[in-house]
Amino acid sequence: MTKNSTYCGFIAFVGRPNVGKSTIINALTGAKVSIVSRRAQTTRHRIHGVYTDDNRQFVFVDTPGFQTRHGGALNRMMNRVVTQTLNDVDVVVHVVEAGKWTPEDARVISLLPKGKSVILAINKVDQIKNKESMLSYIQDISSRFDYAAVVPVSGLRDIQISNLMQEISKRLPKAAFMFDEDALTDRPMRFLAAEIIREKVFRLTGDELPYGCTAYVEQWEENDSGIRISACILVEKEGHRPILLGSGGEHMKRIATEARKGIEDLTEKKVFLDIYIKVRKGWSSQENILRELGYD
Repeated sequence: MTKNSTYCGFIAFVGRPNVGKSTIINALTGAKVSIVSRRAQTTRHRIHGVYTDDNRQFVFVDTPGFQTRHGGALNRMMNRVVTQTLNDVDVVVHVVEAGKWTPEDARVISLLPKGKSVILAINKVDQIKNKESMLSYIQDISSRFDYAAVVPVSGLRDIQISNLMQEISKRLPKAAFMFDEDALTDRPMRFLAAEIIREKVFRLTGDELPYGCTAYVEQWEENDSGIRISACILVEKEGHRPILLGSGGEHMKRIATEARKGIEDLTEKKVFLDIYIKVRKGWSSQENILRELGYD
């Protein structure tokens, strides 16, 4: 890189659901710009996380996991986000889970652009006990595509994250910064607050609640005393309401408490949060509703 020049580019993270793309982006940016849960299909939006270091600015794009098992408007829109994103970025990071390979991973490889730098990030290496088995695994996966680099990492344990950053840095184009140097994301706080609420729903309801669930902020009032937020958790069936509420409303109390703390950490302000549940049948099957909710 030329001294005194600035470098800036978009970096897309792609992979099948639940390989840890969001966790890696959060580790790279040093901030929580994308929600994380153990459940697949957590990321639904194209989220930009920004990291600036001296003369380099990285604009990370966290895409939804590419969906091959389920149809429906929501999954079609998420898959469209993935394919559009790959055409619009400078560098692609293909994330796979260490020691695992599925037909969904193979489907993602078929989408990788051949005219761009593609880095293979093998995530969750901290979970592999037999390290020698990783050598043959890396050789096998590396042979499936002409990768510019291969980096075994753990986004959760911050293993080799700096090496991944270095490999991306080598491939940034010379360009002016697109965001202020202290920017963390291009998404508004209202959006991030809704994502935090959705994350808590996924974490605290476990496998009880299907994916016909989302969250959005209806009101956001900010003054010297803090931020007052009115938010809605949208579900598709009346039967989802008692799952969210839990016994004696305990689930909702925990969701609201943990979401409020998460939003306070994000905004560094006192937060007063009201959350209610709304049933809207078939919302995830109607593209006009999905657009209203901010899905690309």
